[in-house]
This record gives sequence, C-alpha cells and structure tokens, in this order.
Amino acid sequence: MAEEVMIQASEFEIVGIRENQTDVLSDKTVSFWGEVLHTFRRNKLAIFGLIVLAMVTLMAIFVPMVSPFSFSEQTNSYNAAPNATNWFGTDNLGRDIFVRVWVGARISLFIGLAAALIDLVIGVLWGSIAGVVGGRVDNVMMRIADILTAIPYLLIVILLLVVLDKGLLPMIIALSITGWVRMARIVRGEVLSIKNQEYVLAARTLGANIWHLILKHLIPNAMGAIIVTMTLSIPSAIFTESFLSYLGLGVTPPMASWGTMASEGNEAIMTAPWRLIFPALLISITIFAFNAVGDGLRDALDPKLRK
Repeated sequence: MAEEVMIQASEFEIVGIRENQTDVLSDKTVSFWGEVLHTFRRNKLAIFGLIVLAMVTLMAIFVPMVSPFSFSEQTNSYNAAPNATNWFGTDNLGRDIFVRVWVGARISLFIGLAAALIDLVIGVLWGSIAGVVGGRVDNVMMRIADILTAIPYLLIVILLLVVLDKGLLPMIIALSITGWVRMARIVRGEVLSIKNQEYVLAARTLGANIWHLILKHLIPNAMGAIIVTMTLSIPSAIFTESFLSYLGLGVTPPMASWGTMASEGNEAIMTAPWRLIFPALLISITIFAFNAVGDGLRDALDPKLRK
C-alpha cells in the first residue's frame, strides 16, 4: 500500500479574493458617470480644451464690464497697432479691438449655444418619436429629414437671412431650420437599438405610454450620444455664424461678432493686420477647444473606445 502523505494547511496559498478584502473591493465600485469622468480627466487634450473654453467664457463675461472703453466708443487713435492702452490695437474708427473681440465672443457663443439647444430639443423629440413609433410614422418623419438634408444647408440659411431682418434672432432661427436633422438621425439610431431591451419591453407591458418611455427610459440611456452630438454642433454653429457675418449677413453695426470683425479686418489686412488676426485667432482657438472636448466626451462615453 502506498504510504499516506500528510499535507499541512500552511503549505496552501490562497488565490483570489480573501474574505477580509471583499468589503474593501466593494467600496471601490465606480458608477458609469464616475468612470466617464475618470476617463475624460485622463484625456489631456480635452482638459486643455475645457480650460480654453472656460477662459474664453470668463473673458467674454468680464472684459466688457471692466474695460475703460466701450465696444462702440471712438477714440482719436485710428488703426493704431497694439500698445499698452489698446492691447489689440484699434480699428479704422478708433474703436478698441480688445473689448470688441470679447463683445463679439458674447455674440458668437450665444448664437452657437442657442442654435445647439434648439437643435437638441427638436432633434431629440423628432428622433425619439420616429424611433419609438416606427412603421409609417417613422418613414414619413425621416423622409422629411432627408428632404431637408438634400437642400444645401448654407443656401437655406442665406435665403432666410435675406428675407428676415438682420439680428440675433433671425440668425438663430436660420441656423436651426435644418441643424436639428443630424441630432434626430443619431437619436433615432440610439432609440432603435434601445427600445427592444428588456426594461423597455417590461415598461410597455406595464402600460407605459410613449412619453413615459421616451422621457424615462430612452433619452436617459441615449444621453451619451446626445451630449457628444450637441458638443460638436456648437462649433459648427459658431463657424457658420462667423462665415455668414463675414459675408455681411450677421449682426448689425455697431454690434460686433467675430465674423463681422474678420470681414472688417480683411479690408485692411495689409495696413492693419491685427484687425483680422485677433478675431480669426479666437475663432480658430474656440472651435478647436470645442472639438477637443467633444472628442474627449466621445472617447469617455463610448465603452469600445475606453482603454
């Protein structure tokens, strides 16, 4: 007979979770939005973009309040180069470009944010209803979106601005006429992938109506795609506003936006280049910052792109 071998308990090594460590590990659980925030923090370019946007916003709010010049005040210094008194120089009417740039930031940011919010509301409702109802309703709603997409976006905006008076409200309306279509398509796609999930089917079985499904189940679970799309639509609206203002379809003088300032500065690019450089530089920096933040949010919210 084989000789029995006695094995001592001390010879074993415990592999895996020990009982006294389960509570410690359970405390380290992170929620979905906590993980998103952690991933977003590690994206240095997105954090840089967020800091730039915060600085631009603060400057737009406070510089016109504390500046010794107003945006329409005319001094005796015409087309003066940047100096200790006028940090960004002056224009052909003697107006301080520094304060006008930050007043223009207010206008451009307000138009971009307002247009993006309108696109958000219309696009989310349109896409949600089309995705939930489906069938003929979905077909008709998305064909309407296809027709609006087929017409050149800038053509519609320019025609509306020619018909309407110049100003903030006509600009926002013009930018929002077809700007919501992209949001609607993305939300519809998200809703189509979510509405057959078990919790949505359970809510339907319990008698939930369409608005309960949209507001309580579908939109919250599609919020990641909605946030990213909205973040990326803001720089698009700012660029479009600047382009239209450059063509003379923006706000009326003496109000200033980055586009109107760039248009005025283009006329003196050889004699007073600072009139074009500063508004063009701020347009580029702001659009870059929004895109960096949008890309960071996309990477943080998409599980496939997380590292």
